[in-house]
Amino acid sequence: MTLLELSRQLAGRKITSRELVERSLAAIEDPNGEGARVFIRVDPTAALAAADRIDDERRKGVRLLALAGIPISIKDNFDEAGVVTLAGSKVLAGAAAATHDSTAVARLRAAGAVLIGRTNMTEFAYSGLGINPHYGTPRNSFDRAAARIPGGSSSGAAISVCDGMAAGAIGTDTGGSVRIPAALTGLTGFKPTARRVPLEGVLPLSLTLDSAGPIARTVADCALLDRVMSASDAELVAQALRGQRLAVPQTVVLDDLSASVARAFSAACTKLSAAGAVIVELPLRELARSVEANPRGGLSSAEAWWWHRKWITRSGDSYDPRVMARIRPGEVINAADYIEMLQQRRRFISDVEAAVRGFDAMVMPTTAETAPTIAEVVASDESYFRMNTRMLRNPSLVNLFDGCALSIPCHREGDAPVGLMLAGLHGQDNPVLSLGLAIEKLFSGTGGDER
Repeated sequence: MTLLELSRQLAGRKITSRELVERSLAAIEDPNGEGARVFIRVDPTAALAAADRIDDERRKGVRLLALAGIPISIKDNFDEAGVVTLAGSKVLAGAAAATHDSTAVARLRAAGAVLIGRTNMTEFAYSGLGINPHYGTPRNSFDRAAARIPGGSSSGAAISVCDGMAAGAIGTDTGGSVRIPAALTGLTGFKPTARRVPLEGVLPLSLTLDSAGPIARTVADCALLDRVMSASDAELVAQALRGQRLAVPQTVVLDDLSASVARAFSAACTKLSAAGAVIVELPLRELARSVEANPRGGLSSAEAWWWHRKWITRSGDSYDPRVMARIRPGEVINAADYIEMLQQRRRFISDVEAAVRGFDAMVMPTTAETAPTIAEVVASDESYFRMNTRMLRNPSLVNLFDGCALSIPCHREGDAPVGLMLAGLHGQDNPVLSLGLAIEKLFSGTGGDER
């Protein structure tokens, strides 16, 4: 069930929070399941105690919030008081435990969410594939026998929701790390405008590009989690699709799509047009200049080097070599180069904003490819970095122009999951979520021509 369905079940006393948590723990502990690879840390005693407190308050007639009593998973780079934040690494195993909850975690606790555990991730969030050599790589729920990648870096977050280990999940997104795993597993993921959700207490990858957002089954569930984490009081309703002007960029984002992604995206655009949306093929050549604003991922590597340099000096051999290969270039980026990248990014943001003025949102495939197998990805460094680039290419553009975006499933039932990315500019989070509600309704077959 969705978060909202579970919330209604709990409020109607048709189920208890303890029952929900016990089901989640059973899924995590299933020896035939993915729990051991999905979670880095689980505290069943604390989770059950939290559930019992919520159930007791509900029996006493206390008015509770919508998330109260529902199991939510936390990506391993969010601080929890008393817990060591490992960020999917072995490097930080001896570090001090966090003294305070991160702001996002504190807000979830205050809303009554039961934190079911800390999910696995690409080490230090530095890849869109979800591969982790230290704690294992969760297998995608689609075609599990083939052992496909979950997408990353919020890999465990997505599979925790797919497999019923949590009803919703929170992750981080620096270049697609919420939207990629959502797209590859058939879930919905929301990357808010950077800093909409405070990042205090979140281990950084890129101070410039990081954001924190939810992965869940529906747009409404993502909106609920976002509303809690961002402390927003906005109530969203689905916008009518008729008359919505949706730009389909023709530069970069449609290049070299796999056949299944191209087919699903084309069908999605046809549905949107039939429902009355105005689909406009927009050149948006400005996107080609992203390489000037962030050459070879220089912003992320420069800012990552700033944080990691002391740990690399102490424990460099403990890093995943493929993660280290992306951090190391930051060592030779000087202050002038870094400032130039920031200046180029400001111009890039300004140019993109000017080019899409007059449109309600942009639509594009979330990723250029469906999920390959883990074996294909790790076969060589060449295959790893080539596929990582394909996964990150489209979603990372949104981080670079400082926007917000939803990934919504748009594939046919039974096919490999494909995400449609609905993207807006800085601060357009609520309009994007509202439009996403209507698009999701259309894709699910419960909506149509909205007049």
